[in-house]
Amino acid sequence: MKITRDNIRNIAIIAHVDHGKTTLVDELLKQSGVFRANQEVQERVMDSNDIERERGITILSKNTAVFYKDIKINIIDTPGHADFGGEVERVLKMVNGVVLVVDAFEGAMPQTKFVLMKALELDLPVIVCINKIDRPEARPDEVIDEVLELFMDLDASDEQLDCPFVYASARDGYAVLDLQDEPKDMTPLFETIIDSIPAPEGDPDANTQVLISTIDYNEYVGRIGIGKVDNGCLTINQEAVVVNHHDPDKHKKVKISKLYEFDGLNKIDVKQAEIGSIVAISGIADIHIGDTICAPENPVAIPFQKISEPTISMNFVVNDSPLAGQEGKYITSRHLRDRLFRELNTDISLRVEETDDTDVFKVSGRGELHLSVLIENMRREGYEFAVSKAEVLYKTDENGKKMEPMEIAYVDVPDEFTGAVIDKLCQRKGEMLNMHSIAGGYTRIEFRIPSRGLIGYRGDFLTDTKGNGIINTIFDDYDAYRGDIQYRKQGSLIAFETGVSVAYGLFSAQERGQLFIGAGEKVYSGMVVGQCAKPEDIELNVCKKKHLTNTRSSSADEALTLTPPRILSLEQALDFIDTDELLEVTPQSLRIRKRILDPTLRKRAGLKNKA
Repeated sequence: MKITRDNIRNIAIIAHVDHGKTTLVDELLKQSGVFRANQEVQERVMDSNDIERERGITILSKNTAVFYKDIKINIIDTPGHADFGGEVERVLKMVNGVVLVVDAFEGAMPQTKFVLMKALELDLPVIVCINKIDRPEARPDEVIDEVLELFMDLDASDEQLDCPFVYASARDGYAVLDLQDEPKDMTPLFETIIDSIPAPEGDPDANTQVLISTIDYNEYVGRIGIGKVDNGCLTINQEAVVVNHHDPDKHKKVKISKLYEFDGLNKIDVKQAEIGSIVAISGIADIHIGDTICAPENPVAIPFQKISEPTISMNFVVNDSPLAGQEGKYITSRHLRDRLFRELNTDISLRVEETDDTDVFKVSGRGELHLSVLIENMRREGYEFAVSKAEVLYKTDENGKKMEPMEIAYVDVPDEFTGAVIDKLCQRKGEMLNMHSIAGGYTRIEFRIPSRGLIGYRGDFLTDTKGNGIINTIFDDYDAYRGDIQYRKQGSLIAFETGVSVAYGLFSAQERGQLFIGAGEKVYSGMVVGQCAKPEDIELNVCKKKHLTNTRSSSADEALTLTPPRILSLEQALDFIDTDELLEVTPQSLRIRKRILDPTLRKRAGLKNKA
């Protein structure tokens, strides 16, 4: 017999990137009494990863739980960036409702549409939280209309359209049900969650069923499966069977050795978990996302949606440059292979394939950011390797026609820069769908553009808009191949010989273009040291010293003035590299190099390609 557990609520916080999900969770934790009165709490406490904290984005979904009036509210904080959409898709299976956070100024954005569509597909009740109402330019009433339009576009039912609205300022720590109400604390949001989100249902007497929706990884205990108890109950030392909806042959006997439930930021040991509880299970070595843990008497898998496929790939290559092995701790193909396959333990949207060359691995992900976060994590762990330019993954339709992934790009730019942005995106095979003015002298342009047209574009975009533009993209569909795109109009400045860069050599080199290195840096033949002002590649000697003679002393000429070099970040370097180049990544350095270092062999290869 099915029962309802009224003392539990399971919710996910979903939104577009930077609309304030993590800050909202912070406030819910603080105001539910998770932290001591005198406890020092850092901002965005849920963003535990260094990269998450530095970039101000959430990459991995996180579980926490708070208590309000003796009701346990399990909260899942999800990423907002489109590249980590796979995280959002799967955690929604664990919850009974969602809180959709929308910025009171920006309104409904592309990722708002994506996450809401996923929630409505699963028929989850929605609470709309209009956040950042303290912003001077906030327009909450108009944003509500935008959100309701979005609901209608996504064919929401009448019950879903009748969802409650809450206004909040997560930063200032208050929520109100009406804009005229006096702001106090988060109580209105807590009350709305309790009233509007249904309690979990299930049959406690039925056979055990737990769907694993997230995998955590710990060096000491290995893989930790996180999921919700749908039916029956789960106890320590219980015999169980692991099955999978998409893999009918999977049937593995296991034993539950450790059970945890979430409380605030901690995991606490429990002996038993009942229906509706979100639990973490350790001790099962080969557990994957989408697996169902069942009772052996009646093993029935719970259906689990397929995660969206990757759209972009790059090759991870063992570093073979003349400076290889000097800065990294892990440099061999075995190290690289083990680390990439270990990433698959926790990242379901990633694909890693071995190639014919044992030193090269093809890694596919949801976008450039998805892969750059992996690269950054690996270099911080002491890995040294090289990566190729990102490429999109093509498909062929039933008629054998080449298909490529398309994206919808939403661009917010100041009015005076619209011409430059439209021109660039049209050159990259984009077609404009819509254009209208928004508040504050900005224009919103909507483009449909091939995914490869966006590779390497963000640097140009920031230059064209003087850093004032915002671009958001979301995967649309596969469409017919749109023809060749020229990524880069300028060539590279290539070092001619191996050695250490010298001011004298750099001084003559800087006339040819923009340098990426300063004096006193190690260089090698075939390494890219700058961007050429012309379309072709130029080789030059940056190690050239000034030779002294009887009539010329080292101090006779005026002091050389070098233009400060342009130091590329990881994203900028990935954007810059061309198809015949690699980016050498070490814990200390980022170096761009030609794939073929020898100048003669490189020219031959270039002539072959032209032919």
